[in-house]
Amino acid sequence: MRLQLNGAPIAAQAATLAELLDAYGFANAKVATAVNGKFVPATDRADYALSNGDQVEILAPMQGG
Repeated sequence: MRLQLNGAPIAAQAATLAELLDAYGFANAKVATAVNGKFVPATDRADYALSNGDQVEILAPMQGG
């Protein structure tokens, strides 16, 4: 399936958002996620099915001042 991940096109085999995070090394990371501009809480990622053409954003918290 073709997705946009943080603005870059990718080919992914992941069926869910949780599987995509795992495939890209974010499974245990504290990140925020959105699909097609809609926030997806961590508790919903395992059940959130991805579709061809989805735009996924993975955002890590920033530190500093």
